Amino acid sequence: MYKIIRRYSKLTALGVLAVLSLVTVTALSLHGTEKAMAQQAAGGVQSLRGETDIPDDNIAPVLPRQDTQAGSFERAYRQQPPLIPHKIDGYQIDRAANQCMLCHDWPYNVDQGAPKISETHYVNRDGVALDEVSPRRWFCTQCHVPQSNARELVKNDFKSAVDLE
Repeated sequence: MYKIIRRYSKLTALGVLAVLSLVTVTALSLHGTEKAMAQQAAGGVQSLRGETDIPDDNIAPVLPRQDTQAGSFERAYRQQPPLIPHKIDGYQIDRAANQCMLCHDWPYNVDQGAPKISETHYVNRDGVALDEVSPRRWFCTQCHVPQSNARELVKNDFKSAVDLE
């Protein structure tokens, strides 16, 4: 009988501790909410939505479009991957598909009048020539980027290899 009473008192004590913990967490949460509301009322916290109410639409700003020029830029150093001279917005390049291949893979490049992918892209890491583009060369935008007359985001004093001679 004594063991049952002792076990019951332990369970009761644990239950009381659990209830007290829950009350404490709730009180702290309410205090934090009141504090956040007070800060917001005082102008200390701004919503990521700005002044837009929740039921209203918050339309995303228009992103600048890529500004390309006719022709292509010269390469700045030996072995530089060629730049992409056209827009690629919305191109699907993932494990299952690569829209670049529709124009640049052999034999489609002949019909499309597009430059053919370099032969180096058909060689795997062991030096074996493949009939398809090597998986390690599948994601074109790892190396090739769209050319653009964009302003420098970071101060850059790069000089091409030709300018250094």
